[in-house]
Amino acid sequence: MNLQAKLTLWYVVLAVVIVGAISGVDLANNMQQQFESTLSRAETLKLVAAKFVSKTLNSQRTRTLPEALSDPVLQNDLLDLLGKPILEIAVVDPNTSEVLADSLPEHRGDKSGPFPDFGDLVNHASWYEKWKVLRGNDRQQYQLEEALGTRPNRTLLAVRVIILPALISRDISSTMTQNAQVAVLSVIGAIAITFLVSAVAFRPLGHLRHQLDLIARGEYEPEQPAADKPATDELSVIASKVSMLGQRLRGAQYEVSDLRGNIDRLLQDLEDAVFIFNRERRLVFASGSVEKFLGKQRADLPDQSVSDVFPPAATLGLLIAQAAQTGRPIRNRRVPLRSPGETASGLSMVLLSVDLLETLPGGANAGSGMLVRLRDPEAQRKLGRELQTADRLAAISRVSSGVAHEVKNPLNAILLHVEVAKSKLAHGDTEIQPQMEIISREILRLDRVVKTFLDFTRPVELKLANVPLQELMGEIVELARPQADAAGIRVNVEQQAEGAEVRVDRDLLKQAVLNVVVNAMQAMPEGGDLRFEAVADEDTAEIRISDTGGGIPPELRDKIFRLYFTTRPEGSGIGLAMTFRIVQLHDGTIDFTSDLGKGTTFMIRLPIAV
Repeated sequence: MNLQAKLTLWYVVLAVVIVGAISGVDLANNMQQQFESTLSRAETLKLVAAKFVSKTLNSQRTRTLPEALSDPVLQNDLLDLLGKPILEIAVVDPNTSEVLADSLPEHRGDKSGPFPDFGDLVNHASWYEKWKVLRGNDRQQYQLEEALGTRPNRTLLAVRVIILPALISRDISSTMTQNAQVAVLSVIGAIAITFLVSAVAFRPLGHLRHQLDLIARGEYEPEQPAADKPATDELSVIASKVSMLGQRLRGAQYEVSDLRGNIDRLLQDLEDAVFIFNRERRLVFASGSVEKFLGKQRADLPDQSVSDVFPPAATLGLLIAQAAQTGRPIRNRRVPLRSPGETASGLSMVLLSVDLLETLPGGANAGSGMLVRLRDPEAQRKLGRELQTADRLAAISRVSSGVAHEVKNPLNAILLHVEVAKSKLAHGDTEIQPQMEIISREILRLDRVVKTFLDFTRPVELKLANVPLQELMGEIVELARPQADAAGIRVNVEQQAEGAEVRVDRDLLKQAVLNVVVNAMQAMPEGGDLRFEAVADEDTAEIRISDTGGGIPPELRDKIFRLYFTTRPEGSGIGLAMTFRIVQLHDGTIDFTSDLGKGTTFMIRLPIAV
């Protein structure tokens, strides 16, 4: 049942309740009026009957009371007073309830009453009790009594007006019929008005529903609002908002479509096989290289389950199923691509990575999805070698950027003094010995620069071995401690790399770290604190050297690893450049943080030995 039908039904029910309540109140009022009218008439008849009896008794004083009350004239007078709902008028002995005279002569000598007082019924009973009296089947009689001929402690006669309330219902029935007719017409009118009003009121809602249906189907075309009909009522404002929402949703659909297209194109060009599953573990996206790894057409894979794409019988499928069940990621794990009994063709081993995704494109399927990536180990190694070569070339470019300056200075000096010597010779002055000495010194200086650069760039044969990181740090600290003690520098050591090993050339790495340590001690000529730290996680070991010197000025921080760059007159500018190169040769990185006036911390990161 839609909203319009529900509201219409509620309006009809409300109208029926209101009309019923009004009709009920009117019926109750009419019933009370009938009872009060009957009571008033009965009171009047009671007094008139009492007057008739008194008149008869006064006119026949010579006769006995029973004889006087048996007077036919009195019987006729009482009979004339009868009328619905007055059932009977009797003159009775109140002590014995014997009928002495009656509007119905046949009841003379019978017992009559006593009955419940009609006045109490009219004035004190509830409308429901009165309704029960009217509709009851027991035809209960009521009375109004007027005492006559009273003496001390005794009433001789009483006039009783006997009333049957059930007879009142005949008068009320016509009123009930009228009320029922009015109620039915009112309900019919209310229903008609309700349907008319709801049809008019819900017409904009029907339009809104149509708009929303179009939006849900992605077919909505925004309507252009009329310029002479501004939105003033609430439904028009809502319609305008829905139209705006439809436009935005349509734009969002275009963006999502473009995004899906871009993702699809990106996956198509990937060398790795990438699979994206939604939270139901059904395939949403797959890269274009899946055929190379699985031998399956990419177009056949969408909406397949994980077990369909990667059968659990194979090691690859088993690992992926375990990762999906436990939620634990897998990083570059080397696994066979096919099961042992399967014929091998193409790749035999892959590097498997599995990640759990929190959000995914896919509408109702958005949630905790899964990304599976397969890599060719050989291609990975080739790419790694290319990246290492690029990194080393970049490192050489970085540390050798100062060579041009070191070469340019002696060349300028040589050129200048050659010109001076030429000028002297041109004027017949043969005293050019000073110029020749200067040229000779600059040539020697240039030779040293070139030799140093050649030594720096010459390939180094590393003697790699697995070395415990804590042991290596201990050796470096012991080498540095005597010089630190002589300079008044306190040495602090913190080791958090128990069991961690690095695959390095022990002597070369010692030289690299000691170059940093020497620079740190030279930064604290007045003494200070030299701190050694070694930390490690699953993949990386880190050596930290901290000092409390003056720090490195911001304008010099990009230059400290350049070859020949130094801020001290006695410095060579080779130490940190050599450290940078040695760390690069070990596939590591070196970085630093520095605060002016507080000190500097160098961080050397190396891969953990496998």
